Amino acid sequence: MTSTVTAAAVSKNFGAYQDAAVREPVIITKNGRPRTVLIAYEDYVRLAKRDRRVELSAMLGDDELAAIEASQMEPGLDHLNAELLTDKHAAD
Repeated sequence: MTSTVTAAAVSKNFGAYQDAAVREPVIITKNGRPRTVLIAYEDYVRLAKRDRRVELSAMLGDDELAAIEASQMEPGLDHLNAELLTDKHAAD
């Protein structure tokens, strides 16, 4: 489970939150909103090395496009749609 704390709390007890971040990510809020995340160095390295594969939709064939259009999200993952509706993820 991820911890959520205020920036002021982290400032007052940084060492404890560093220790907590080794076990799980610590979300740091400012003015009541998530602003940064404190994570273990190993997690950072793993995420930094992760390759993202991006392809143009024009490179997909008709069969692949039809499969995408016919696909459905697995039950229980509907909460992920909320990420698409936030300003941070909106297309410019």
